[in-house]
Amino acid sequence: MGFRPNYNQQRAERDRAKQQKKQEKLKQQQEETARRKATRDEEPADGGDDGK
Repeated sequence: MGFRPNYNQQRAERDRAKQQKKQEKLKQQQEETARRKATRDEEPADGGDDGK
């Protein structure tokens, strides 16, 4: 005879996995934002000249 399912434990595991995935996504977004800002700051400002 098998064990009865522990729904609270299963839910806690799903919630942990979801939270970890959310944190990884947030970290990736922050890194991408920092990379874009660094790239933008390295480029010299052209004074808003749009080529016209």
